[in-house]
Amino acid sequence: MRRRDFITILGATAVAWPHAGRAQGPVKSNPRIGVLWHAANAEGEEPYFTALREGFEDIGYVEGRNITFYHRFPNELPDRFRAMAAELVSSGVDVLIGLGAAVAPYLKEATTTIPIVFVIVPDPVGSKLVDSLAHPGGNATGLTTMAPELSGKRLQLIKETMPELTRIGLLVNPAAQIAQLYVQEARAAAATLGLGVQIFEARSLDQLPEVFDAMSRAGLRALMVNQEGLFFVGRERIAHLAIEHRLATCVWSRETLEAGALMSYGPDLVAICRRTAVLVQKILNGATPAELPVEQPTKFQFVINLRTAKALGLAIPQSLLVRADEVIE
Repeated sequence: MRRRDFITILGATAVAWPHAGRAQGPVKSNPRIGVLWHAANAEGEEPYFTALREGFEDIGYVEGRNITFYHRFPNELPDRFRAMAAELVSSGVDVLIGLGAAVAPYLKEATTTIPIVFVIVPDPVGSKLVDSLAHPGGNATGLTTMAPELSGKRLQLIKETMPELTRIGLLVNPAAQIAQLYVQEARAAAATLGLGVQIFEARSLDQLPEVFDAMSRAGLRALMVNQEGLFFVGRERIAHLAIEHRLATCVWSRETLEAGALMSYGPDLVAICRRTAVLVQKILNGATPAELPVEQPTKFQFVINLRTAKALGLAIPQSLLVRADEVIE
């Protein structure tokens, strides 16, 4: 196993994330924080649930001592997203946190006054959560993953693994607002690599077996899955179906890869979740979301799963192995 951390600065609005020590300490006494997740329970949100809690502990906020959390778990159901967002707003919390692209718009819809910190959101400007990354405006700011822009890198890694590849599948949830942006970015990047992209849609996890059967009938050998709350919840099912259908799959995070995908490339989502507490603290100390730039990721991880490669009968090129931040054997 190899581990290598590296830092990449993406544009002028990228923010380096220093360790926030306990010396900063909380200012507001016992703040109330509402957190809207996307899965069915805390276990389904791991390791992000723990990372969020630890981020607050890092700056001196300990649940049960000087901070109160109100967690809500909608289980990917739109009606529950809306109802739970309204419930959190009516509870009179000081700050709202929304984790995931599907979550934040419901909070934004529910209130124009309570500060919102969104987390792991791929495209906050396109999602109309903020006016711009540098100047959010309104009552929301947060941390983006820049997921659509990373589609080209994932396609490149798959192409290097399978140089003879001419087509790749892209799994999207058409109910997600960002789905079309994923399609556009993937097609543009694929064209430069001489790849065709075939789109496959799944609105629910129950549709996945049928969708993967369609991929097999189309003769596909590789698949890209971009950041999507539904697919994170169904990551184990997707990995199992991909291996069953002999599909080399590239996903967006180490946590998603651990379910059994072949490789992943994307930001360190655990670090992003821990960083959330720092933005919340700034708001509790008097800053307004409109004044706080949206933070972009600076740390990225490329992980290869050799167990899955063996199951698929794939030999990973040495040139990729030496570039990987981690190789799971």
